Amino acid sequence: MIERGSIEAYLKKRFGDAELVEFGELGSGVHGTGFSLIIDTAEGRKEYVIKDLAPQGLGHDYPSDRAAVFLLAYDEYAKLPNHVKPVDVISVLPDGTVKSIAGGREYFLIMEKVEGRNYFNDLEEMKEKDTLTEVDREKIRAMVSYLAEIHSKKHTSKDLYWRKVRDTIGHGECLMGVFDSYPDGTLSYEEMAEIEKLCIDQRVKLKHLHHRLCQIHGDFHPGNIWFKDSGDFVLLDRSRGPWGDAADDVTALTINYIFYSIMYRDRLEGAYEEALRLFYDEYIKATGDEELLKVVPLFYAFRGAVVAHPVFYPQLRPEQRQAVFNLVKGMLQEETFSVETINQLLH
Repeated sequence: MIERGSIEAYLKKRFGDAELVEFGELGSGVHGTGFSLIIDTAEGRKEYVIKDLAPQGLGHDYPSDRAAVFLLAYDEYAKLPNHVKPVDVISVLPDGTVKSIAGGREYFLIMEKVEGRNYFNDLEEMKEKDTLTEVDREKIRAMVSYLAEIHSKKHTSKDLYWRKVRDTIGHGECLMGVFDSYPDGTLSYEEMAEIEKLCIDQRVKLKHLHHRLCQIHGDFHPGNIWFKDSGDFVLLDRSRGPWGDAADDVTALTINYIFYSIMYRDRLEGAYEEALRLFYDEYIKATGDEELLKVVPLFYAFRGAVVAHPVFYPQLRPEQRQAVFNLVKGMLQEETFSVETINQLLH
């Protein structure tokens, strides 16, 4: 709720010598609550409605979701004949004050600059190795330890867990959105649909697992993991919400051990296989989360679609790309994930 004093201060900035006549609740609906705003200005009395969005469910869970809805409304309301006109989009800051955020054409994020080497470098170097070095193992253990720590923070929202599962299939940045960005001819629409339908079946299996909801990074892939000379690492680009399933982070990283091994060896073997086994052994030992193995196939489907993307990774031969799709389809039809079956599923 906006405090009366904050709305009065905003009105003076927005309208000049405006006097607040009325500010109160009009009523609530499924999506949120409406508030009456009546002011006297130099141009006469003006009557407005302020609306909010309920913060749970319907894709409105995070403040950025609600901001996106209102910014789109601000841009589009006036373009439709006979539609009410938008006036502004306002934001309530942590100190209770109100400011306008409307009117932007593009939005940008400013963040700190980091130094180091991203983990893609390590994956490239593994192509020459049959076994991991101790430095390789220590990096994997460091990443496992970090994930085990952040994943230990739990949440009880069924809505947020269902959202993560739903978004992994249907979000524009996830499986269906990635498939829609494929150049025609890469994979038939029918084969895309086959994978998507298998993912829907997985959604049914995962819906009752909302107890798994935990803190996640959301895009824990090698390009976002930068190791310093000290052996510590820093992360970039946390994505798509702070809550989800640990499988999201686990698969974002480990799909790359499989993918790189396919790219350089046409199968899972050598240092890549050792890395994959070490990661899972250490993670399950640290967390006790053996249930994870039943959950990862859905998230591997999304990540598989990413690494098989011909624009993102043009170096794959067509038969290697098909091997990734075969793996994804095979995983989605298995009861549980096992490193032992990966090479069989590639064909």
